[in-house]
Amino acid sequence: MSAWEYKVVYVDFRGRVSIEGEELYLEKGQRRSEFVRRVLNHLGKDGWELVGVHPLWPAETSYMVFKREGVGEAIAPKPETAEEAPKEPDSSSQDTVKISQA
Repeated sequence: MSAWEYKVVYVDFRGRVSIEGEELYLEKGQRRSEFVRRVLNHLGKDGWELVGVHPLWPAETSYMVFKREGVGEAIAPKPETAEEAPKEPDSSSQDTVKISQA
């Protein structure tokens, strides 16, 4: 089974891209399509493949999601302890309403 690494890039199509703290800007006289292609090529040469685009509001912004084969960041689920387990509501609570079935 392959493991994947992911990278999320914030894109403002008016001329700015933020790649995990690295800022890229539209050069004077450069077309937006050329700017985005430059960003895609910049990431592609490091093995990143675009796998999704999530549009944001305002309409000129979005998140681009990239992946590449690799180790990835493993985040193991935290086991629940008795103190953290969801508790049943207290029937004496003022927020609790008991509905009887007729």
